[in-house]
Amino acid sequence: MKKPAKKTARKTVKQSPAKKPAKKPAKKPAKKAVSRAETRPKLESDLLSRILASLDDDKAEDIVTIDLQGRSALCDAAVIASGRSSRHVAAIADHLARKLKDGGYGTRPVAGAAQGDWVLVDAGDVIVHIFRPEVRDYYDLEGMWSVGTPPTRRP
Repeated sequence: MKKPAKKTARKTVKQSPAKKPAKKPAKKPAKKAVSRAETRPKLESDLLSRILASLDDDKAEDIVTIDLQGRSALCDAAVIASGRSSRHVAAIADHLARKLKDGGYGTRPVAGAAQGDWVLVDAGDVIVHIFRPEVRDYYDLEGMWSVGTPPTRRP
């Protein structure tokens, strides 16, 4: 026969939680409020100044600068200008690419110079469109980009 198991009394001991010293959270330095205008580079940069000077030197007509900061991931500004003929448009683009290379901006891609109707010079932060007047009116890039803000025209 089996002997009945003895019941043993178990003592339940409540342990008081160990008191830990209260740590104060480290204070982080307050962040300085930065306005949106301080985080963006100014539209009037050295690159843009060189581009506008080159277009003026080569007698480009109706030069428009459109600020695209915050509106496009491709560039910060677009410059649109017109030439009098296909040959003039191609020459303006060629001179601009040469002046940018001489200014230390490297070789810039130029598209459309063979036809001379619409030449695009990718200067990195600024994209330059040079049109014949009829082609410029047809594509109306100023109307497309100037949704909320009017473009700035140079005399």
